[in-house]
Amino acid sequence: MHYKRYKTILSPKNGLNLYRGCTHGCIYCDSRSACYQMDHAFEDIQVKEDAIAILREQLVKKRQPCMISTGAMTDPYLHLEEKLRLTRQSLELVEELGFGVALLTKSDRVLQDLDLLQRINEKTKAVVQITLTTMDDALCRKIEPRVSVTSQRLQVLAECQKRKIPTVVWLGPLLPFLTDSEENVEALLAACHKVGVKGIVNFGFGVTMREGNREYFYRQLDRLFPGMKERYIRVFGNRYECTSPANQKLMDLYHRRCEAYGILHHNHEVFAYLQEFEVKGEAEAEQLSLF
Repeated sequence: MHYKRYKTILSPKNGLNLYRGCTHGCIYCDSRSACYQMDHAFEDIQVKEDAIAILREQLVKKRQPCMISTGAMTDPYLHLEEKLRLTRQSLELVEELGFGVALLTKSDRVLQDLDLLQRINEKTKAVVQITLTTMDDALCRKIEPRVSVTSQRLQVLAECQKRKIPTVVWLGPLLPFLTDSEENVEALLAACHKVGVKGIVNFGFGVTMREGNREYFYRQLDRLFPGMKERYIRVFGNRYECTSPANQKLMDLYHRRCEAYGILHHNHEVFAYLQEFEVKGEAEAEQLSLF
């Protein structure tokens, strides 16, 4: 872990990343790609110095409250969060100033902040987003080794349902020849229906690879699934988009099942929901007095 000074903490589209790098060890992680120009080891987490003070300064300057998103590049619930609690502090600030939040994680550490997320959701909107890739916990431990397994993530979604906190699932990546089976997709979608997810984000079935993450991914394939790297090279070469040969069949299944379950399943609809700021009940008067 090391600190670095930043002038801003929010992106122009209100994205929040408190950390750079990750310790979850997912073998396919795009954030390892060289194009992001990370000047430190990926597992040596860069912590943004004075992040909460900078976040407060940026939020109070906004003319109107909006949705704040976090988790796009780095999971907000890394192992370090147990010690630093920066995500917790940022959520407290979001609640104090009347903003909404949509966070994306693979970790059940989010459970420690459900009380706070529930309070935010009672005033505006708090959305918990969870990534799912496989229903097989043993396989999950291989491809996502240092983060909560699927059954634990489903427990998070179920707990959110109990507290009436809306949820969205990011379905993927579904790794060709490893997790891109009809049985896996059927099971994942049935589980999403059971825990009442609002919507699912799905960019197709497959994985992306480019310089930086490709080399790491192939080393892990050699270690965990002997012979699989050669299969990838034979089928995909150096492509960025490594689309499952079963993609069309799985996409048809995906849309059909989501339609039957009443789950939002077109990405533009899900993103519109995530970006829409809502004010509930008495909170509307409070918003007007603040802004």
